[in-house]
Amino acid sequence: MDKRALSERDICSKFITPALEQAGWDKMLQIREEVSFTRGRIIVRGKMVARGQAKRADYVLYYKPNIPIALIEAKDNNHSIGDGMQQALGYAETLDVPFVFSSNGDGFVFHDRTGTNTEREQTLTLDEFPPPDDLWARYRAWKGLTPDAERIVLQDYHQDSSGKTPRYYQINAINKAIEAIAQGRDRILLVMATGTGKTYTAFQIIWRLWKAGQTKRVLFLADRNVLVDQAMVNDFRPFGAAMAKLSTRARTIEREDGTQTELTAGVDRQRRIDTAYEVYLGLYQAITGPEERQKLYREFSPEFFDLIVIDECHRGSAAEDSAWREILEYFSGATQIGLTATPKETKYISNIEYFGKPVYTYSLKQGIRDGFLAPYKVVKVHIDRDVEGYRPERGQLDRYGEEIEDRIYNTKDFDRTLVIDDRTKVVAQKVTAFLRESGDRFQKTIVFCVDQEHAARMRQALINENADLVAENSRYVMRITGGDPEGQAQLDNFIDPESTYPVIVTTSRLLSTGVDVQTCRLIALDREIGSMTEFKQIVGRGTRVHEDTDKYYFTLIDFRGATSHFADPDFDGEPVQIYEPKDNEPVAPPDVEPPPQHDGEPSPYEIGPGEQLVAGHPDDGASVRDKPKKVYVDGVGASIVAERVEYLDEHGKPVTESLRDFTKRALKKRFASLDDFLRRWSAAERKRAVLDELAAEGLPLDPIIDELGDGLDPFDLICHIAFDAKPLTRRERAENVRKQDVFARYGEQARAVLDALLTKYADEGVLDIDDPRVLSVPPLNDLGTPVQLVNAFGGRSGFERAVHELQAALYPDAA
Repeated sequence: MDKRALSERDICSKFITPALEQAGWDKMLQIREEVSFTRGRIIVRGKMVARGQAKRADYVLYYKPNIPIALIEAKDNNHSIGDGMQQALGYAETLDVPFVFSSNGDGFVFHDRTGTNTEREQTLTLDEFPPPDDLWARYRAWKGLTPDAERIVLQDYHQDSSGKTPRYYQINAINKAIEAIAQGRDRILLVMATGTGKTYTAFQIIWRLWKAGQTKRVLFLADRNVLVDQAMVNDFRPFGAAMAKLSTRARTIEREDGTQTELTAGVDRQRRIDTAYEVYLGLYQAITGPEERQKLYREFSPEFFDLIVIDECHRGSAAEDSAWREILEYFSGATQIGLTATPKETKYISNIEYFGKPVYTYSLKQGIRDGFLAPYKVVKVHIDRDVEGYRPERGQLDRYGEEIEDRIYNTKDFDRTLVIDDRTKVVAQKVTAFLRESGDRFQKTIVFCVDQEHAARMRQALINENADLVAENSRYVMRITGGDPEGQAQLDNFIDPESTYPVIVTTSRLLSTGVDVQTCRLIALDREIGSMTEFKQIVGRGTRVHEDTDKYYFTLIDFRGATSHFADPDFDGEPVQIYEPKDNEPVAPPDVEPPPQHDGEPSPYEIGPGEQLVAGHPDDGASVRDKPKKVYVDGVGASIVAERVEYLDEHGKPVTESLRDFTKRALKKRFASLDDFLRRWSAAERKRAVLDELAAEGLPLDPIIDELGDGLDPFDLICHIAFDAKPLTRRERAENVRKQDVFARYGEQARAVLDALLTKYADEGVLDIDDPRVLSVPPLNDLGTPVQLVNAFGGRSGFERAVHELQAALYPDAA
C-alpha cells in the first residue's frame, strides 16, 4: 500500500483509529471524529446571510461523555508527522483539552499542555499511543484531584432525550465550575455573554453536584419571574417533583415544545415554606424586603442550602449594602455560584471581590466569532437639537405658561428635564422609516427611553406614525415598563417567537436585562447610557440567533451617542457594517457630556441595580412628590442633520473616515501591492473565495459597490479603490471577450452557453460561472438541460476548462 496515495480520511480509518482502539479507547463512547465545535461566524452581504466555516477537530477523545481529555489533528502522509500540531494546539486551547496529538499515519507527536512531563513534546510510534487511564492519571495529578474530588468531577451529565447536548464553551464552564467546587472553592463566578445559555449551564452544574451527593439542597435565585418560570419548565424540568418555586401560588406555564405544565409552589398562603423539596427557585424580591416580615428566606435555617446559584449577579447581589446581598450572607456556609454576562466593577460594587476571579469567561466577541451569537450593524443618527443644543429665547414660556430657565439644554436634559415633542416625533419617524424600508414592519423592536413618561410619549408618537397597523391591532405598539401592568401583561407575548404582537415596544429599563427576546431585530437607543454593564446588557437583547425565523443579525439605531461605548476597551463585541444610509457627507458624532454619576451608579431618578421601590408610585425610582418637574416646550422643531454607519478597524475601534478611505486602507493591509492582488486573484480557482476571505475578515465589499455603482466587478473595485487602477465595468469586460472571439473552436450550443454566461456576468456580476448549477437558471436553462449543456463541451472537465478560459479572458490583467 502506498501511504502517500491515501486521503486524510483513509489515514484516519486505516492507521489512527486502529491505533486508538489498540490503546484501549472505546470507539463508541470515547472517540469522536470530525467534531464541529463552532457554528461558523455569520457573514452578512447586503441582505444575504452566510455562515463562515465552522472549526472542526479531526478527533476528540473523552474520558467520559462531555469530559474531553485529548485532541488529534490528522494529515495525509504527504505531510510530516507533526504538521498538524499548531492547528491542534489552537483547537485544544479553545476546547480546554490538555493532551494534544498530531499524526500522518506513521506515528504521533504528543504535546502535553499540563507541563507535568519533563518533555513538552515527544514523538510516539503508532503502538505507543497512551491508554485512557494513563492520560486521566496525568490529568488527575495535574489538577490535584483527591479521590472524593475525582468522584464529583466524573459524575455524568444529564442526558437529554431530545438529543440536546452542551456546546463546547458550556462544557468548559460546567467542568471548570465542578472542578473548582470539588477542590474546595465555595465562591464561583462564571461570565458568559447574553444569549449563550447560562441557565442550561447552571442546570448541568447543579445536576452533577446533586447526583454526586455533593449537594442535597439547592437555591436558584433570579430577579425576573419569567427567568424562574422558564427555567422550571424547560432547562430545570428533569428535577421534576424534587423542585418547587418560592411562591404562594401555582402557575401554568407553556414549555418550549408547546405543552403546558403547572409550577409547584413551595410556600402556602400563610407564607410557610414546605421544606420537603430539594431544589428551590425564587425571586430575590419575593423572599426579602426592607421589613422583617418580608424576609421569607429566614424561614430556612442558615445551613439548609448546600448550593446557591445567583442568576444575573451583576444586578445588585454583589453590593455590600444590597438587600439581596443579605441573602447570600445569611447562607454564607453554602457554595455560591454567580452567573453574569457583565461582571460589575465600580468603586462601590465588585463581583470579583465577592466571588473571586471568574473560573471561566465566554465573551460577546467570542460568541459572534463562533457563530452562536448574532452580529449587528450600528446606524448613528444625529438630531439637530442634540448636536447644537437648545437655548430658549429670553422670557420664553413653556406649555403651561411658565418661564423656561435661560440656559443651554443638551442630550442629558432632553426628555429628563426638558421635553421637545418634535424631537420625539423625529425619532419615531426614523424608527418607522427603517421598518418600512426593510420590507418587514413586523420585526420585533425595542425602543429604550429615558424614563417611563418618555416611553409613554414615544409609544404615542410611534402609534401616530404606524396608524394603519395599529388600526389592525392596537397591540402593534405598546409600552412595557415597571409601572404599566397592561404592558407587563404582554411581556410574554413579546418574548414568544410565535406571537405576532406586540411588535414595537417602548421601555426604560425593564427590557435591558434578563429578558430573552429571541426574535428582536431592531434596538433603538434614545437615552444616554452611562454604564458599560447596562450597555452590554442592552446589546444582548438582540444577539440571539433564531434560525426558524431567519434572524441572523440585528440593527442598533443610536440617537444619543450611546455607541461611543464601542471605543471603550472594556467592550468586547465589535459590530459589523451591512447598511449605508444615503448620506454623502457623514458628520462626526457630537461630544456628549457624560452623566454626572459614577460608572454604573444609577441616576437619582432611576431604579438602580439592587434597589427596591418601597413608597410612592414607580417612575424609575422617584416618588411623585420627589419627581423633578419636566419642562414641555412646543413649536421648537427638530430634524435629522446626519446619519451614518460606523466602521470599526481591526482592533474594534470606530473610525470616522469615509467608507471609501476605510475600504482602501483595509484592502492595502490585505494585499501588499497590485501585483500581490493580481497573483491572488489569478491563483484562486473560484473568484468568490477571495471575496469570502475578505468578508470573513470583516470587509464585505457590497456597501462600497453600492456607493460607487453596481456596474463594477469586485476585481475592478479592488484594483481601483486600493491601487488607483482605471476600472472597467462588467459590460466592458464582457464586450472585450466577445471581440476576441476566443471561443470559435466550440460548437454552436457550447458557444451559446458561453455567450449566455458572459451576458449573465455583465448583468448580474456572477463570479462562480464555473459552477454547473448556473446552467439551471435563466437564460441558460432555455438552451437545454444541465447535462445536455455540459455534454456540449465533451463532459464536465471540458466545461470547466472552457469556463476557466472564459475567466482568464475576462481578467487578462491578472494573467
